[in-house]
Amino acid sequence: MQLAKNLERLGTETAFEVLARAAALEREGKEIINLGIGQPDFKTPEHIVEAAIKALRDGHHGYTPANGILELREAVAADLHKRHGVDVDPECVVVVPGGKVTMFFAILMFGEAGAEIMYPDPGFPIYKSVIEYSGAKAVPIRLREENEYAFSAEEVLAGITPKTRLIIINSPANPTGGATPKSEMDKLVEGLQAHPDVMVLSDEIYSQMLYGGRSHTSMLQYESMRERTIMLDGWSKTYAMTGWRLGFAVWPKSIAGTATRLAINCHSCVNAPTQFAGIAALEGPQDQVREMVAAFDARRKVIVPALNQIPGFTCVDPGGAFYAFPNITGTGMSARALQDKLLTEAGVATVAGTSFGSYGEGYIRFSYANSVENIERAVEKIRELLRD
Repeated sequence: MQLAKNLERLGTETAFEVLARAAALEREGKEIINLGIGQPDFKTPEHIVEAAIKALRDGHHGYTPANGILELREAVAADLHKRHGVDVDPECVVVVPGGKVTMFFAILMFGEAGAEIMYPDPGFPIYKSVIEYSGAKAVPIRLREENEYAFSAEEVLAGITPKTRLIIINSPANPTGGATPKSEMDKLVEGLQAHPDVMVLSDEIYSQMLYGGRSHTSMLQYESMRERTIMLDGWSKTYAMTGWRLGFAVWPKSIAGTATRLAINCHSCVNAPTQFAGIAALEGPQDQVREMVAAFDARRKVIVPALNQIPGFTCVDPGGAFYAFPNITGTGMSARALQDKLLTEAGVATVAGTSFGSYGEGYIRFSYANSVENIERAVEKIRELLRD
C-alpha cells in the first residue's frame, strides 16, 4: 500500500488527543477536571432540538441543495443584517457540516505549490495543517501577549509578498481569547487596498462571545472587502451545537458557485433536520444564548485572577470566546511538559500552547467551558502541585 505523499503534511487537533487521554484516565478510576476541550458545557436549547424532531416527523429525510435549503440561507442573511447591519445575498451563503469545512474549501481554493497563506499563531491548528496539505507555504501571523493577542495590522501587511493568496484572521480567537479592536481592523482593510489580489478568510465563529463591553467588527462590514472576504460562522459555539455539525460561510459572489461545487464533491449536502434546527436557532428566542455568554463571563472573572495566583503563571484578560491563555514560563517547564504533568498528577486536562503553533511555547490553554466550582477546584489542584 502506498499512500499519497501529501498526507505526511497533514496535522491534527491535539485537543481531541487530550480528551481521549483524559477519558482513558477516567476509565481507570481517576478524577479528571476537563478544561481542555473547546465546547460549551450547555445543552442545545430545547426549541432547537424540537425543530429537528419536527423536521424528521414531517418527512424531511432526503437530499437538500448542496449550498443549504433556501429558508436557512435566508435566515442566515436576516441574522447577519440584524447583527452586523449588512445585506447578504442568500445565494452567497453556503451551509456546511461545521466550520472546518469552510476552512478546508477556502484553503484548497487558494493553496498550491508556490503560493503563500498567512494564518494566526498561536491559532486554530487546522489552519496550518490544511495550508501545508494544500502544498502552499504557511506563513505565521504572530499574536503577542502584550497586544492581548490581537493581531497587528502593520505586521500582517508587512508579511504580504507577491506569493500571498490568502490571509486568515480569527477574532475572537482560539486559543487565546484575543479580540482584535475595530481600529486594527480598519488599518488592515486600508492597507489591503494596495494588495487587491489577496483574499481574506475571516473566522468569526466566536463573534457573539465578547466581554468587558467589547463589540465585534465583521469583515463583511467593509464594502471594499465584500468580494475579497470569506466569512466563516456557524451554530456550534453560540447555540451549544458542536455535535450537530452545522456551519456556514458568506462567499464572494464570484466564487460561491465554486464553494458549492466543492460541497457537491465532498459531502453532497448537510442533513435536512439539522438545517431546520439551524433556522429555529436563528429565528427563535435568544435568551439562552445571552445566559450562556453571561455564564462564560462570570467564569472568566473567576479563572483569570485565579490563574494569576498560581506560581509561575501570568494571564491577560481574554476579550472573547471561552479560553484563557496564561504565560507559564515562570514554571520553568515547557508547555507540553506542563500539560502532561497537570493531566497525570493534578487530574486537570488542558492543552499545551504548542498545539496551536510554535509561538505557543511558554503558554497553555484553559477552556472555561466548565462550572465555576470545577474551575476553582482545578486551579487549587494546580496551585498545590506546583507549590510542592
